[in-house]
Amino acid sequence: MIAAVAAMVAATLAGLLAHRRDPAGAQRAGRGALSALLWVVMPFVFVLSLPSLRMTGDLVLGAALGWVAIGTAGIAAWAIGTHVLRLPRPTTAALILTVVIANTGYFGLPFVRGLLGRDDLPTAIVFDALVSGPMFYVVGVTIAAVYGHGPRATPRERARRVLLRNPVLVAAIVGLALPGAWIPGVLVSAAHTAVWALLALGFFALGVTLAAEHRAGALTLRIDAALGTALALRLLLVPALYIGLTELLTDVPASFRLESAMPVGLTTLVLAHAADLDLRLTASAIAWSATIVATWGLIAAAV
Repeated sequence: MIAAVAAMVAATLAGLLAHRRDPAGAQRAGRGALSALLWVVMPFVFVLSLPSLRMTGDLVLGAALGWVAIGTAGIAAWAIGTHVLRLPRPTTAALILTVVIANTGYFGLPFVRGLLGRDDLPTAIVFDALVSGPMFYVVGVTIAAVYGHGPRATPRERARRVLLRNPVLVAAIVGLALPGAWIPGVLVSAAHTAVWALLALGFFALGVTLAAEHRAGALTLRIDAALGTALALRLLLVPALYIGLTELLTDVPASFRLESAMPVGLTTLVLAHAADLDLRLTASAIAWSATIVATWGLIAAAV
């Protein structure tokens, strides 16, 4: 885990430095890294890792309870933002997005690999595909459309985007459908090793993105009421609700519970830019939550 966090820091710094030297080139490289993750690395990992997994009722229920926990926290974010903090609509929407969209992919999968081991990767992939993916493509896109000023899409258009622009979901379906005996062990090992490419490419893109937002004045280190609420709901309430529900109702793998505590997803910035939402809250929540979770991972590994 120490090596994983060190690699996260190094990749993020590489992105920051690249943006400082050549902002336009770094942003192109960052977009290329995210495209490589979405269309190449994650489908490769998903297709080759999932055939060895046997889906059970506990896993399905565990994914459903993930929706319940995240949805409850999202409603809490709406209520606090609207009725307690009385935030502007673009800031309220950004607050909700930072709570419901988590980085369980290029952050969560290497995190699980480093803290729990390679055997827990397939179940972590299931959580990412069945919980976090739909949270972005369905819930996140809908919230941005309702609150933002960007282009709106009909339900049919949103469904089409979910199917055609989500290779990770397609890879997960294919991986779950393939018999485990069809996948040679050497390819499974290669897929588990490729998880580290998620870390390198993802955190390079994170560094570039945060540097760009800082340059634009959208990134701050000061924790105000809105940012503090986002961090508390995403990092404390969601995992607390999820662990409580799964303890009462089902037996889920440790990777599910760990994935529920991952930081804010980088894709929230995509929605915030597209819908003209609060970029300062979104970018700052990504930076702070990633730092907090990485620090916690180091402490957990040391203990």
